[in-house]
Amino acid sequence: MTEETLIEPPASVREWPALDLTGTDFDPVLSELMREGPVTRVRLPNGEGWAWLVTRYDDVRMVANDPRFSREAVMDHPVTRLAPHFIPDRGAVGFLDPPDHTRLRRAVAPAFTAKGVERIRDRARGMLDELVDELLQDGPPADLTAAVLSPFPIAVICELMGVPAADRHAMHDWTQLILSSAHGKEVSEQAKREMSGYFADLVAVRADSTSEDVTSLLGAAVGRGEVTMEEAVGLSVLLQIGGEAVTNNSGQMFYLLLTRPDLAERLRDDPAIRPRGIDELLRYIPHRNAVGLSRIAREDVELGGHRIRAGDPVYVSYLAANRDPDVFPDPETIDLSRSPNPHVSFGFGPHYCPGGQLARMESELLVDALLDRVPGLRLAVPPDQVPFRKGALIRGPEALPVTW
Repeated sequence: MTEETLIEPPASVREWPALDLTGTDFDPVLSELMREGPVTRVRLPNGEGWAWLVTRYDDVRMVANDPRFSREAVMDHPVTRLAPHFIPDRGAVGFLDPPDHTRLRRAVAPAFTAKGVERIRDRARGMLDELVDELLQDGPPADLTAAVLSPFPIAVICELMGVPAADRHAMHDWTQLILSSAHGKEVSEQAKREMSGYFADLVAVRADSTSEDVTSLLGAAVGRGEVTMEEAVGLSVLLQIGGEAVTNNSGQMFYLLLTRPDLAERLRDDPAIRPRGIDELLRYIPHRNAVGLSRIAREDVELGGHRIRAGDPVYVSYLAANRDPDVFPDPETIDLSRSPNPHVSFGFGPHYCPGGQLARMESELLVDALLDRVPGLRLAVPPDQVPFRKGALIRGPEALPVTW
């Protein structure tokens, strides 16, 4: 493409309000932006200015994996954003670029590999069975979120992190306060300080540990001088908070299965298709509101017929990429046997979600346990009466009233 044919930034910048969407409805603003072109400009409710939005699958993967787009540089730019307050710590892994990012991820990698996740599968299954036992014992109706979908991921991420069972409740409370916009910036920051202080203590006492949980791996890495205490604490907080995303993902997944009983029946009748079916549900469900963290272009980059200039903020939409018809034929259809299914629900590139394998394992265990052990599971209220989270960055039902 010659210099002359590059399109300069369009005059229009699309306002992208923070919609409180219910169910698994796809964001109508994002649908329009996808139709308008592979690269558009948006302004979100908070922060300053405008940002490029990239929606096509190949472009999303390119930006996410290209060192010309920096996460670290975001720290010095008041970028337009969804979150009302922006409280990353300098040195937090989500805002690092290689080689620091690589060094930090390497310290905890063993816990999140397929082997590391398999290490806790039996323990996770046992914890889930106990929760389902209690659910059945208490009898219907029940709130599936409170009974299973919330306590299970908390127990699993605490197990992987090496957080004692007695402290799970405090972890959950801190996470909710950090992720919610309802209580204001001060409350979120205070919760983050308290969780950080907790992990500083836990990592410090594990400096000589040879255990395979995350805080032990970090304690050993700090002891060897590979990672600073500040970096270890920041990473611990991020991973602990991220572990609770499964509550929302699985909440949406089961909302979908309970409002589309034909899908649940197929998965119940044919366990062999469950891994593929879960990947399709992960592709389809809208995990979040709007977009996540931005990147800053380090130099001028040509993309989708536009020149993105050095210093411009850029967002990628993994949700949009998961609906790209060039990669996923008939993307609005849930095809439980879709193959291949190279969805990007856990991101792509260096910042690919470290807990992707763990989340997939938890989804598999939940689908197996709830479909097989509670065969008559169904919603206890009409679908439009299921309450969904308001003012949250991550989408999901607040409660999932069920009976059987």
